[in-house]
Amino acid sequence: MSAPRTLYAKLWDSHVIEDKGDGFALLYVDGHLLDEHSSAQAFDGLRASRRAVRRPKASLAVVDHNAPIVGDGNAQSLVQIAALERNARAFGVPVFSIGDPRQGISHVVGPEQGFILPGMTVVVGDSHASTHGALAALPFGIGTSEIEHVLASQTLIARRSSTMRITIEGGFPSGVSAKDLAMAIVGLIGTAGGNGSIIEYAGEAVRRMSMEARMTLSNMAIEAGAQAGLIAPDETTFRYLQGRPFAPQPPAWEQAIGFWRGLSSDPGAHFDREIVFDAGGLAPQVTWGTSPQDVISVDDCVPDPAHEPSLDRRRAMLRSLDYMGLRPGVPLVGTRIDKVFIGSCTNGRIEDLRAAASITRGHKLAPDVRGLVVPGSGLVKLQAEHEGLDRIFIAAGYEWRQPGCSMCLAMNEDRLQPGERCASTSNRNFEGRQGAGGRTHLMSPAMAAAAGLRGCIADVRGLAR
Repeated sequence: MSAPRTLYAKLWDSHVIEDKGDGFALLYVDGHLLDEHSSAQAFDGLRASRRAVRRPKASLAVVDHNAPIVGDGNAQSLVQIAALERNARAFGVPVFSIGDPRQGISHVVGPEQGFILPGMTVVVGDSHASTHGALAALPFGIGTSEIEHVLASQTLIARRSSTMRITIEGGFPSGVSAKDLAMAIVGLIGTAGGNGSIIEYAGEAVRRMSMEARMTLSNMAIEAGAQAGLIAPDETTFRYLQGRPFAPQPPAWEQAIGFWRGLSSDPGAHFDREIVFDAGGLAPQVTWGTSPQDVISVDDCVPDPAHEPSLDRRRAMLRSLDYMGLRPGVPLVGTRIDKVFIGSCTNGRIEDLRAAASITRGHKLAPDVRGLVVPGSGLVKLQAEHEGLDRIFIAAGYEWRQPGCSMCLAMNEDRLQPGERCASTSNRNFEGRQGAGGRTHLMSPAMAAAAGLRGCIADVRGLAR
Protein backbone atom coordinates (compact mmCIF):
# COMPACT_ATOMS: atom_id res chain seq x y z
CA MET A 1 0.00 0.00 0.00
CA SER A 2 1.19 3.52 -0.74
CA ALA A 3 2.10 5.91 2.05
CA PRO A 4 -0.57 8.40 3.22
CA ARG A 5 -0.53 11.56 1.12
CA THR A 6 -1.51 15.16 1.73
CA LEU A 7 -4.06 16.94 -0.43
CA TYR A 8 -1.17 18.91 -1.93
CA ALA A 9 0.71 15.72 -2.84
CA LYS A 10 -2.37 14.36 -4.59
CA LEU A 11 -2.81 17.53 -6.63
CA TRP A 12 0.88 17.72 -7.51
CA ASP A 13 1.35 14.05 -8.38
CA SER A 14 -1.70 13.95 -10.65
CA HIS A 15 -0.34 16.79 -12.81
CA VAL A 16 3.34 15.85 -13.23
CA ILE A 17 4.25 15.39 -16.88
CA GLU A 18 8.01 15.08 -16.33
CA ASP A 19 10.15 15.12 -13.22
CA LYS A 20 13.00 17.57 -13.86
CA GLY A 21 14.96 16.69 -10.71
CA ASP A 22 15.93 18.82 -7.70
CA GLY A 23 12.25 19.13 -6.79
CA PHE A 24 11.23 20.68 -10.12
CA ALA A 25 8.65 19.20 -12.46
CA LEU A 26 6.78 20.04 -15.63
CA LEU A 27 3.11 20.24 -14.65
CA TYR A 28 -0.01 20.19 -16.76
CA VAL A 29 -2.17 23.31 -16.30
CA ASP A 30 -5.94 22.85 -16.28
CA GLY A 31 -7.06 26.47 -16.09
CA HIS A 32 -5.60 29.90 -16.75
CA LEU A 33 -7.08 33.22 -15.62
CA LEU A 34 -5.78 36.22 -17.57
CA ASP A 35 -6.20 39.93 -17.00
CA GLU A 36 -5.27 43.13 -18.78
CA HIS A 37 -2.36 44.21 -16.59
CA SER A 38 -0.09 41.17 -17.06
CA SER A 39 -0.93 39.50 -20.37
CA ALA A 40 -0.13 41.91 -23.24
CA GLN A 41 3.59 41.11 -23.38
CA ALA A 42 2.84 37.38 -23.32
CA PHE A 43 0.55 37.67 -26.34
CA ASP A 44 3.16 39.79 -28.12
CA GLY A 45 5.66 36.98 -27.51
CA LEU A 46 3.32 34.45 -29.11
CA ARG A 47 2.99 36.65 -32.18
CA ALA A 48 6.74 37.15 -32.45
CA SER A 49 7.35 33.39 -32.34
CA ARG A 50 4.30 32.62 -34.51
CA ARG A 51 2.75 30.34 -31.93
CA ALA A 52 -0.90 29.79 -31.14
CA VAL A 53 -2.60 29.37 -27.78
CA ARG A 54 -2.60 25.62 -27.22
CA ARG A 55 -6.00 25.38 -25.50
CA PRO A 56 -7.88 28.70 -25.84
CA LYS A 57 -10.93 27.48 -23.93
CA ALA A 58 -8.76 26.51 -20.94
CA SER A 59 -8.13 30.23 -20.43
CA LEU A 60 -10.53 32.95 -19.33
CA ALA A 61 -9.66 36.65 -19.60
CA VAL A 62 -11.17 39.37 -17.40
CA VAL A 63 -10.68 43.09 -16.86
CA ASP A 64 -9.94 43.85 -13.22
CA HIS A 65 -6.87 45.91 -12.21
CA ASN A 66 -7.48 48.75 -14.66
CA ALA A 67 -11.27 48.54 -14.76
CA PRO A 68 -12.77 52.06 -14.71
CA ILE A 69 -14.76 52.07 -11.47
CA VAL A 70 -16.47 55.33 -12.34
CA GLY A 71 -16.53 57.16 -15.67
CA ASP A 72 -14.41 56.00 -18.59
CA GLY A 73 -11.07 55.44 -16.83
CA ASN A 74 -7.71 56.96 -17.70
CA ALA A 75 -6.00 56.65 -21.06
CA GLN A 76 -3.36 54.12 -19.99
CA SER A 77 -6.00 51.84 -18.51
CA LEU A 78 -8.11 52.00 -21.65
CA VAL A 79 -5.10 51.05 -23.78
CA GLN A 80 -4.49 47.93 -21.66
CA ILE A 81 -8.17 46.97 -21.72
CA ALA A 82 -8.33 47.37 -25.50
CA ALA A 83 -5.19 45.25 -25.87
CA LEU A 84 -6.74 42.42 -23.82
CA GLU A 85 -9.91 42.48 -25.91
CA ARG A 86 -7.90 42.46 -29.14
CA ASN A 87 -5.59 39.66 -28.01
CA ALA A 88 -8.43 37.51 -26.71
CA ARG A 89 -10.29 37.78 -30.02
CA ALA A 90 -7.17 37.09 -32.06
CA PHE A 91 -6.23 33.95 -30.10
CA GLY A 92 -9.72 32.62 -29.40
CA VAL A 93 -9.64 33.14 -25.63
CA PRO A 94 -12.99 33.86 -23.93
CA VAL A 95 -13.04 37.35 -22.40
CA PHE A 96 -15.32 39.17 -19.95
CA SER A 97 -14.64 42.83 -20.65
CA ILE A 98 -16.19 46.14 -19.61
CA GLY A 99 -19.94 46.08 -20.12
CA ASP A 100 -20.18 42.30 -19.67
CA PRO A 101 -22.14 41.61 -16.44
CA ARG A 102 -19.74 38.74 -15.71
CA GLN A 103 -16.67 41.03 -15.67
CA GLY A 104 -14.80 41.52 -12.43
CA ILE A 105 -11.78 40.56 -10.35
CA SER A 106 -10.27 37.30 -11.61
CA HIS A 107 -10.22 35.71 -8.14
CA VAL A 108 -13.93 36.46 -7.75
CA VAL A 109 -15.02 35.64 -11.31
CA GLY A 110 -13.14 32.32 -11.62
CA PRO A 111 -14.91 30.57 -8.72
CA GLU A 112 -18.19 32.41 -9.40
CA GLN A 113 -18.30 30.97 -12.93
CA GLY A 114 -17.31 27.45 -11.85
CA PHE A 115 -14.18 27.88 -13.96
CA ILE A 116 -12.09 26.82 -10.95
CA LEU A 117 -12.88 23.29 -9.76
CA PRO A 118 -11.44 20.91 -7.16
CA GLY A 119 -8.46 18.93 -8.38
CA MET A 120 -7.38 21.49 -10.97
CA THR A 121 -4.09 23.27 -11.40
CA VAL A 122 -4.75 26.93 -12.10
CA VAL A 123 -2.39 29.79 -12.95
CA VAL A 124 -3.02 33.53 -12.69
CA GLY A 125 -0.75 36.46 -13.44
CA ASP A 126 -1.37 37.74 -9.92
CA SER A 127 -0.10 36.66 -6.50
CA HIS A 128 -3.59 36.32 -5.01
CA ALA A 129 -4.05 33.17 -7.06
CA SER A 130 -3.79 31.64 -3.58
CA THR A 131 -7.54 32.30 -3.28
CA HIS A 132 -8.40 29.30 -5.47
CA GLY A 133 -6.96 26.85 -2.97
CA ALA A 134 -10.26 27.27 -1.10
CA LEU A 135 -11.77 25.12 -3.85
CA ALA A 136 -9.03 22.47 -3.51
CA ALA A 137 -7.41 23.67 -6.73
CA LEU A 138 -3.61 24.03 -6.80
CA PRO A 139 -2.91 27.65 -7.78
CA PHE A 140 0.23 29.38 -9.02
CA GLY A 141 0.74 33.13 -9.27
CA ILE A 142 2.97 33.57 -12.33
CA GLY A 143 4.86 36.26 -14.25
CA THR A 144 4.70 37.39 -17.88
CA SER A 145 7.20 34.89 -19.32
CA GLU A 146 5.38 32.05 -17.56
CA ILE A 147 2.03 33.34 -18.89
CA GLU A 148 3.41 33.06 -22.42
CA HIS A 149 4.73 29.56 -21.70
CA VAL A 150 1.35 28.40 -20.35
CA LEU A 151 -0.54 29.90 -23.28
CA ALA A 152 1.73 28.13 -25.76
CA SER A 153 2.11 24.77 -24.03
CA GLN A 154 -0.55 24.42 -21.31
CA THR A 155 2.30 23.50 -18.95
CA LEU A 156 4.31 25.11 -16.18
CA ILE A 157 7.68 24.31 -14.64
CA ALA A 158 7.31 24.50 -10.87
CA ARG A 159 9.17 23.50 -7.73
CA ARG A 160 7.56 21.24 -5.17
CA SER A 161 6.73 23.04 -1.93
CA SER A 162 6.94 22.03 1.70
CA THR A 163 3.67 21.59 3.58
CA MET A 164 2.07 23.26 6.57
CA ARG A 165 -1.27 22.39 8.14
CA ILE A 166 -3.11 24.99 10.21
CA THR A 167 -5.91 23.38 12.18
CA ILE A 168 -8.47 25.92 13.35
CA GLU A 169 -10.70 24.88 16.21
CA GLY A 170 -13.55 26.61 18.00
CA GLY A 171 -16.22 28.94 16.69
CA PHE A 172 -16.08 32.61 15.76
CA PRO A 173 -17.13 34.99 18.54
CA SER A 174 -19.56 37.81 17.76
CA GLY A 175 -18.12 40.43 15.41
CA VAL A 176 -15.34 38.12 14.16
CA SER A 177 -15.06 36.93 10.55
CA ALA A 178 -12.79 34.96 8.23
CA LYS A 179 -10.87 38.17 7.52
CA ASP A 180 -10.05 38.53 11.21
CA LEU A 181 -8.88 34.92 11.30
CA ALA A 182 -6.72 35.35 8.19
CA MET A 183 -5.11 38.49 9.62
CA ALA A 184 -4.51 36.87 13.01
CA ILE A 185 -2.75 33.93 11.35
CA VAL A 186 -0.49 36.26 9.36
CA GLY A 187 0.28 38.09 12.60
CA LEU A 188 1.08 34.82 14.33
CA ILE A 189 3.45 33.28 11.77
CA GLY A 190 4.63 36.47 10.02
CA THR A 191 4.83 37.38 6.35
CA ALA A 192 7.68 34.89 5.90
CA GLY A 193 6.13 32.15 8.02
CA GLY A 194 4.82 30.24 5.03
CA ASN A 195 7.74 30.80 2.67
CA GLY A 196 8.24 27.82 0.38
CA SER A 197 5.10 26.17 1.70
CA ILE A 198 1.60 25.21 0.78
CA ILE A 199 -0.76 25.76 3.70
CA GLU A 200 -3.68 23.42 4.21
CA TYR A 201 -6.43 24.81 6.45
CA ALA A 202 -8.31 22.20 8.44
CA GLY A 203 -10.41 21.87 11.59
CA GLU A 204 -13.98 22.33 12.71
CA ALA A 205 -13.96 26.11 12.26
CA VAL A 206 -12.98 25.72 8.59
CA ARG A 207 -15.61 23.06 7.96
CA ARG A 208 -18.27 25.44 9.29
CA MET A 209 -17.16 28.32 7.04
CA SER A 210 -19.11 29.34 3.96
CA MET A 211 -17.36 29.03 0.61
CA GLU A 212 -16.87 32.78 0.40
CA ALA A 213 -15.33 32.89 3.88
CA ARG A 214 -12.95 30.11 2.87
CA MET A 215 -11.88 32.15 -0.15
CA THR A 216 -11.08 35.09 2.13
CA LEU A 217 -8.93 32.83 4.30
CA SER A 218 -7.09 31.26 1.35
CA ASN A 219 -6.69 34.65 -0.35
CA MET A 220 -4.46 35.90 2.47
CA ALA A 221 -2.26 32.80 2.61
CA ILE A 222 0.03 34.68 0.23
CA GLU A 223 0.41 37.43 2.86
CA ALA A 224 2.02 34.79 5.08
CA GLY A 225 4.42 33.91 2.26
CA ALA A 226 2.65 30.71 1.22
CA GLN A 227 1.86 29.83 -2.39
CA ALA A 228 -1.66 28.70 -1.56
CA GLY A 229 -4.13 27.97 1.19
CA LEU A 230 -5.75 24.64 0.36
CA ILE A 231 -9.05 23.45 1.82
CA ALA A 232 -10.41 19.97 1.17
CA PRO A 233 -13.73 19.98 -0.72
CA ASP A 234 -16.92 18.99 1.07
CA GLU A 235 -20.68 19.45 0.77
CA THR A 236 -20.24 23.23 1.14
CA THR A 237 -17.94 23.20 -1.90
CA PHE A 238 -20.32 21.06 -3.93
CA ARG A 239 -23.35 23.24 -3.15
CA TYR A 240 -21.40 26.35 -4.14
CA LEU A 241 -20.33 24.91 -7.50
CA GLN A 242 -23.50 23.15 -8.58
CA GLY A 243 -25.15 24.76 -11.59
CA ARG A 244 -22.39 27.29 -12.27
CA PRO A 245 -21.73 27.92 -15.99
CA PHE A 246 -18.36 26.13 -16.29
CA ALA A 247 -19.07 23.41 -13.72
CA PRO A 248 -19.85 19.86 -14.88
CA GLN A 249 -23.49 19.18 -15.68
CA PRO A 250 -25.37 15.91 -15.06
CA PRO A 251 -24.45 13.10 -15.45
CA ALA A 252 -20.84 14.36 -15.33
CA TRP A 253 -21.69 16.22 -12.11
CA GLU A 254 -22.15 13.03 -10.11
CA GLN A 255 -18.91 11.63 -11.52
CA ALA A 256 -17.08 14.82 -10.59
CA ILE A 257 -18.30 14.71 -7.00
CA GLY A 258 -17.16 11.10 -6.76
CA PHE A 259 -13.65 12.20 -7.75
CA TRP A 260 -13.66 15.31 -5.58
CA ARG A 261 -14.51 13.33 -2.45
CA GLY A 262 -11.07 11.74 -2.66
CA LEU A 263 -9.33 15.12 -2.52
CA SER A 264 -8.39 15.28 1.13
CA SER A 265 -5.27 14.51 3.12
CA ASP A 266 -5.08 10.87 4.15
CA PRO A 267 -5.07 10.03 7.86
CA GLY A 268 -1.45 9.92 8.98
CA ALA A 269 -0.18 12.08 6.10
CA HIS A 270 3.00 13.95 7.03
CA PHE A 271 3.16 17.75 7.14
CA ASP A 272 6.45 19.57 7.52
CA ARG A 273 4.86 21.91 10.05
CA GLU A 274 1.68 21.79 12.12
CA ILE A 275 -0.06 24.70 13.87
CA VAL A 276 -3.25 24.60 15.93
CA PHE A 277 -5.20 27.84 16.26
CA ASP A 278 -8.18 28.44 18.56
CA ALA A 279 -10.65 30.82 16.94
CA GLY A 280 -12.80 30.93 20.06
CA GLY A 281 -10.75 33.67 21.71
CA LEU A 282 -10.36 35.81 18.60
CA ALA A 283 -11.30 39.50 18.56
CA PRO A 284 -11.70 41.76 15.49
CA GLN A 285 -8.28 42.52 14.00
CA VAL A 286 -6.73 45.76 12.67
CA THR A 287 -3.30 46.46 11.20
CA TRP A 288 -1.29 49.26 12.74
CA GLY A 289 1.82 49.27 10.52
CA THR A 290 2.94 48.80 6.93
CA SER A 291 3.01 45.00 6.75
CA PRO A 292 0.11 42.53 7.01
CA GLN A 293 1.90 41.02 10.02
CA ASP A 294 1.62 44.35 11.89
CA VAL A 295 -1.75 43.37 13.31
CA ILE A 296 -3.41 43.54 16.71
CA SER A 297 -6.86 43.00 18.22
CA VAL A 298 -8.96 46.14 17.99
CA ASP A 299 -9.01 46.45 21.78
CA ASP A 300 -5.20 46.36 22.06
CA CYS A 301 -2.73 49.24 21.99
CA VAL A 302 -0.11 49.98 19.36
CA PRO A 303 2.96 47.86 20.25
CA ASP A 304 6.17 49.41 21.54
CA PRO A 305 9.31 48.66 19.45
CA ALA A 306 11.40 48.92 22.64
CA HIS A 307 9.97 45.55 23.69
CA GLU A 308 11.12 43.85 20.47
CA PRO A 309 14.36 41.85 20.93
CA SER A 310 15.28 41.83 17.21
CA LEU A 311 17.13 44.98 16.11
CA ASP A 312 15.90 44.62 12.51
CA ARG A 313 12.32 44.17 13.63
CA ARG A 314 12.64 47.13 16.00
CA ARG A 315 13.84 49.35 13.16
CA ALA A 316 11.02 48.17 10.89
CA MET A 317 8.45 48.92 13.58
CA LEU A 318 9.85 52.42 14.14
CA ARG A 319 9.69 53.14 10.41
CA SER A 320 6.11 51.85 10.27
CA LEU A 321 5.00 53.96 13.21
CA ASP A 322 6.59 57.05 11.69
CA TYR A 323 4.91 56.42 8.32
CA MET A 324 1.54 55.68 9.91
CA GLY A 325 1.72 58.65 12.28
CA LEU A 326 1.11 56.51 15.37
CA ARG A 327 2.68 56.32 18.82
CA PRO A 328 3.44 53.19 20.87
CA GLY A 329 1.07 52.31 23.69
CA VAL A 330 -1.85 54.26 22.23
CA PRO A 331 -5.17 52.47 21.51
CA LEU A 332 -6.06 52.17 17.82
CA VAL A 333 -9.71 52.72 18.64
CA GLY A 334 -10.47 56.38 18.08
CA THR A 335 -7.82 56.91 15.40
CA ARG A 336 -9.44 59.21 12.84
CA ILE A 337 -9.92 57.98 9.26
CA ASP A 338 -10.51 59.82 5.99
CA LYS A 339 -11.74 57.06 3.70
CA VAL A 340 -13.42 53.66 3.79
CA PHE A 341 -12.82 51.10 1.05
CA ILE A 342 -15.04 48.02 0.90
CA GLY A 343 -14.06 45.66 -1.92
CA SER A 344 -11.07 43.72 -3.35
CA CYS A 345 -10.44 40.04 -4.14
CA THR A 346 -10.35 39.48 -0.37
CA ASN A 347 -13.67 41.06 0.56
CA GLY A 348 -15.62 42.01 -2.56
CA ARG A 349 -18.10 39.11 -2.57
CA ILE A 350 -21.79 39.25 -1.77
CA GLU A 351 -21.35 38.01 1.83
CA ASP A 352 -18.83 40.80 2.43
CA LEU A 353 -21.22 43.46 1.16
CA ARG A 354 -24.02 42.00 3.28
CA ALA A 355 -21.83 42.17 6.38
CA ALA A 356 -20.93 45.81 5.77
CA ALA A 357 -24.52 46.73 4.91
CA SER A 358 -25.83 45.14 8.12
CA ILE A 359 -23.73 47.60 10.13
CA THR A 360 -24.44 50.56 7.84
CA ARG A 361 -28.23 50.19 7.52
CA GLY A 362 -30.07 53.25 8.79
CA HIS A 363 -26.92 55.26 9.50
CA LYS A 364 -24.77 57.89 7.78
CA LEU A 365 -21.06 58.10 7.15
CA ALA A 366 -19.32 60.37 9.63
CA PRO A 367 -18.72 63.93 8.40
CA ASP A 368 -15.69 64.33 6.14
CA VAL A 369 -15.37 60.55 5.56
CA ARG A 370 -15.52 59.36 1.97
CA GLY A 371 -16.71 55.79 1.44
CA LEU A 372 -16.33 53.54 -1.64
CA VAL A 373 -18.08 50.21 -2.12
CA VAL A 374 -16.69 48.26 -5.08
CA PRO A 375 -18.28 44.87 -5.84
CA GLY A 376 -15.90 42.10 -6.87
CA SER A 377 -17.82 41.32 -10.05
CA GLY A 378 -20.75 42.46 -12.13
CA LEU A 379 -22.81 39.53 -10.86
CA VAL A 380 -22.03 40.46 -7.25
CA LYS A 381 -23.15 44.01 -8.07
CA LEU A 382 -26.41 42.80 -9.60
CA GLN A 383 -27.11 40.52 -6.64
CA ALA A 384 -26.40 43.32 -4.17
CA GLU A 385 -28.75 45.63 -6.06
CA HIS A 386 -31.42 42.92 -6.11
CA GLU A 387 -31.13 42.71 -2.31
CA GLY A 388 -31.17 46.51 -1.89
CA LEU A 389 -27.66 46.71 -0.47
CA ASP A 390 -26.74 49.49 -2.89
CA ARG A 391 -29.56 51.63 -1.50
CA ILE A 392 -28.30 51.11 2.05
CA PHE A 393 -24.80 52.24 1.11
CA ILE A 394 -25.95 55.18 -1.03
CA ALA A 395 -28.32 56.39 1.70
CA ALA A 396 -25.39 56.34 4.11
CA GLY A 397 -23.28 58.48 1.77
CA TYR A 398 -21.13 55.80 0.11
CA GLU A 399 -20.22 55.81 -3.57
CA TRP A 400 -21.58 52.66 -5.25
CA ARG A 401 -19.04 51.76 -7.92
CA GLN A 402 -18.49 49.44 -10.89
CA PRO A 403 -16.64 46.13 -10.29
CA GLY A 404 -12.85 45.94 -10.28
CA CYS A 405 -9.74 46.21 -8.13
CA SER A 406 -10.07 49.95 -7.53
CA MET A 407 -8.46 51.42 -4.41
CA CYS A 408 -6.96 48.09 -3.34
CA LEU A 409 -3.90 49.06 -5.35
CA ALA A 410 -4.66 52.72 -6.14
CA MET A 411 -5.82 52.18 -9.71
CA ASN A 412 -7.27 54.94 -11.87
CA GLU A 413 -8.45 57.80 -9.63
CA ASP A 414 -9.26 55.59 -6.64
CA ARG A 415 -6.36 56.42 -4.37
CA LEU A 416 -5.42 57.99 -1.07
CA GLN A 417 -3.78 61.37 -0.91
CA PRO A 418 -0.58 61.80 1.15
CA GLY A 419 -1.37 61.51 4.84
CA GLU A 420 -4.91 60.22 4.35
CA ARG A 421 -5.93 57.25 6.46
CA CYS A 422 -8.16 54.44 5.14
CA ALA A 423 -10.19 51.68 6.77
CA SER A 424 -9.73 49.07 4.07
CA THR A 425 -11.01 45.55 3.43
CA SER A 426 -8.14 44.83 1.03
CA ASN A 427 -5.13 42.61 1.72
CA ARG A 428 -1.99 44.75 1.71
CA ASN A 429 -0.94 47.83 3.65
CA PHE A 430 2.54 48.53 2.30
CA GLU A 431 3.77 52.11 2.06
CA GLY A 432 1.95 53.73 -0.84
CA ARG A 433 -0.16 50.65 -1.64
CA GLN A 434 -3.36 52.71 -1.82
CA GLY A 435 -1.68 55.92 -2.90
CA ALA A 436 1.63 57.68 -2.28
CA GLY A 437 1.81 58.64 1.40
CA GLY A 438 -1.54 56.97 2.12
CA ARG A 439 -2.02 55.09 5.40
CA THR A 440 -3.93 51.81 5.25
CA HIS A 441 -5.53 49.91 8.12
CA LEU A 442 -6.66 46.45 7.04
CA MET A 443 -9.83 45.10 8.64
CA SER A 444 -13.01 43.15 7.95
CA PRO A 445 -16.00 44.57 6.03
CA ALA A 446 -18.00 44.93 9.26
CA MET A 447 -15.10 46.71 10.97
CA ALA A 448 -14.63 49.04 7.98
CA ALA A 449 -18.32 49.89 8.03
CA ALA A 450 -18.13 50.63 11.76
CA ALA A 451 -15.15 52.93 11.16
CA GLY A 452 -17.09 54.76 8.48
CA LEU A 453 -19.97 55.48 10.83
CA ARG A 454 -17.77 56.62 13.70
CA GLY A 455 -15.19 58.48 11.59
CA CYS A 456 -12.44 56.58 13.35
CA ILE A 457 -11.27 53.02 13.99
CA ALA A 458 -14.02 51.45 16.07
CA ASP A 459 -14.88 48.09 17.61
CA VAL A 460 -17.73 46.66 15.58
CA ARG A 461 -18.86 44.63 18.57
CA GLY A 462 -20.30 47.84 19.96
CA LEU A 463 -22.37 48.38 16.81
CA ALA A 464 -23.28 44.86 15.66
CA ARG A 465 -27.01 44.20 15.45
